[in-house]
Amino acid sequence: MDGIGGIAQRIAGIQAQLTALSPPRPSVATAGAFDRVLTQATAEFAPATGARPVAPPAVLNADGVPADLAQYGNGKVPPHALAPIDGTGHKLWAPAAAKFQELLATAKAQGVDIGINDSYRTYDRQVELVDRLGLYPEGGLAAVPGTSRHGWGMAVDLKLDGEALTWMRANGERFGFVEDTPRETWHWAFYPDRVS
Repeated sequence: MDGIGGIAQRIAGIQAQLTALSPPRPSVATAGAFDRVLTQATAEFAPATGARPVAPPAVLNADGVPADLAQYGNGKVPPHALAPIDGTGHKLWAPAAAKFQELLATAKAQGVDIGINDSYRTYDRQVELVDRLGLYPEGGLAAVPGTSRHGWGMAVDLKLDGEALTWMRANGERFGFVEDTPRETWHWAFYPDRVS
């Protein structure tokens, strides 16, 4: 019996040493304090309010259509698949929206105000514009429905005074936005391969 009693004492001694070396288990109060500290640290190191998430890469398929939107069709992209342009009520394809946000911030920092008249257009809106403005190839101002870069969230129609137009012509392409339609100084399309 001495052997078994000695072993039991030795086990009890080891358990006591382990207990002394182990950190104390948190009480309910300690766990609450930890949660508060964690929440505070998370808030402290979280991105500032209004910070935009990094846009996905701007990948176009062989037809020049955003690969992540191609499944929907031109003018049929659901709202959740597009990214908002902060404070404007407008949406674009996520990579275009991210670069346009940068463009607006840079222009504003340089004292230039740029407004937006239009961005993503549904197919129905494209048809409506043809009825109202006529087809571009026939002297009007609207693209053939289903072919507009607006229908992929890759174009914006801007409110530009002379200073803003000059600024866009000098700087727009750095952000991938190109004045690509003759007779339409307000129309700027996003070409990801032009971003510098």
